[in-house]
Amino acid sequence: MKLFHGSDHIIETPVYGAGKPYNDFGLGFYCTESLEMAQEWSATQEKAIGYANEYEFDDSGLSVLDLTSGSYTVLHWLSVLLENRSFSANHPLDSQAKQYLTSTFAVNYQDADVIVGNRADDSYFSFARAFLAGSLSYQQLRKAMDLGGLGKQVVLKSPRSFQRLTFIGATESACGLWLPRRRNRDSKARADYQHLAQQGFDAGGLYIQDILREEMTPHDARLQ
Repeated sequence: MKLFHGSDHIIETPVYGAGKPYNDFGLGFYCTESLEMAQEWSATQEKAIGYANEYEFDDSGLSVLDLTSGSYTVLHWLSVLLENRSFSANHPLDSQAKQYLTSTFAVNYQDADVIVGNRADDSYFSFARAFLAGSLSYQQLRKAMDLGGLGKQVVLKSPRSFQRLTFIGATESACGLWLPRRRNRDSKARADYQHLAQQGFDAGGLYIQDILREEMTPHDARLQ
């Protein structure tokens, strides 16, 4: 497959172990299959030009964990985020929800060579926090995750996955063009979320309180 990585510089040979450890799925090389998405994320205020680095990636024989497949729910994805993203429990419900999700919906992602899952920038993580605080239903959270069209990310986690990357080239991204597009996408997602939240209590929906009270498991049909 073709993968793209947005950066403020050209990366011909990604280095295993480099980067920030507090990303969605922990330390790894975060890519997308979308050139446009990589161009958006390559744009910064500090530089005039960013780069969408392009690679050929051979995943044959690798252990690929796809959190977007039918085998997993949004709560599996959220449990991985809660283990890796910085999260402060401000209320007892937050703390109890985090503990329950990271145990009941735990995913053995540490042994995967590659993880595929939804992106979760700051606005999307705020949607997840609203769910944990009990102000957003499970069904509303699933709808919120589609806002803005961030799509999937492909994260290389192991040394041998890094060895399967072949650098093709880099496309320049004018930050004056792509940074506003990135901000507009985020603004639209937040505006759409506010519209969703203003619909009020989801009478037919499942809230985190229901999940905790009923001790729901990943096999519960209502979570599919």
